[in-house]
Amino acid sequence: MSATDHWERVHASREPSLLSWYQSEPEPSLGLVRAAGLPGGRVVEVGGGTSHLVDHLVADGYRVTVVDLSATAIDTTRRRLGDTGWVTWVVGDILSTSLDRHDVWHDRAVLHFLVDDSARHAYRERLLATIPAGGAAVIGTFAPDGPTTCSGLPVLRYSSTDLAAFLAPEFHLVESTTVDHETPDGRLQPFMFGRLRRP
Repeated sequence: MSATDHWERVHASREPSLLSWYQSEPEPSLGLVRAAGLPGGRVVEVGGGTSHLVDHLVADGYRVTVVDLSATAIDTTRRRLGDTGWVTWVVGDILSTSLDRHDVWHDRAVLHFLVDDSARHAYRERLLATIPAGGAAVIGTFAPDGPTTCSGLPVLRYSSTDLAAFLAPEFHLVESTTVDHETPDGRLQPFMFGRLRRP
């Protein structure tokens, strides 16, 4: 089964509020994007799916590009937000989708699913092609003590040191934090979030 088919099945099988990664208040993502100090800039939300982050970013005055493999997820979020000229919707694979320059790259959903080196390399190259000097990346992954699988797929876990090394030397780690995300069924999943800057 392709990655697109897998995520289409996931999003078609459950209400967004029942998915393990659901957050009504998208923290610490929102706080870290704001801390990047690029108000009114362009944010690309990688693997945005049905995340509520885009709602808050638009309210803050950011222009947002939401990229996701699942057309079902994109359609759900478009219906929730209604017509807005502040969001560009892209159904596609971030590893092969060319984007215009953006000021902030946000990802809480993709990097930890990339378990082979070629996919990780493609991700890194796409990020570097999208975020210029002065831009920022806010990336959340499963922490070293987090789960080893999610939605039936294996994942890679990252410490802040791992993330900094992955994006060095082009990006510098500015801050990091670990949080326990509580899933809708009450399980705790340790996440690591890093905010990085491209000098």
